[in-house]
Amino acid sequence: MLILSRKLGETIVIDGHIHVTVMRVDGEVVKLGIAAPTEVPVHRKEVYEEIQRSNQAALTKQNMPLPKLPKFPKLAGAAKPAATVKI
Repeated sequence: MLILSRKLGETIVIDGHIHVTVMRVDGEVVKLGIAAPTEVPVHRKEVYEEIQRSNQAALTKQNMPLPKLPKFPKLAGAAKPAATVKI
């Protein structure tokens, strides 16, 4: 783990395109601003871990039956399929 010291308003750059700036310090709370490309997901760790748990749970739920779709009555005047044309 790399440990850096930064003052209010100072920035670190990750991989040339992710900028992390110290925005405010309130007692023991540090507010960070993160500028990253839209294709780079940025989450708090607890949110990231919940996403991972949900994804893992979705992968492990196998052999679950798919829900049956309700049967809808045919509509009067519904279009009929086009006739088959032989060439």
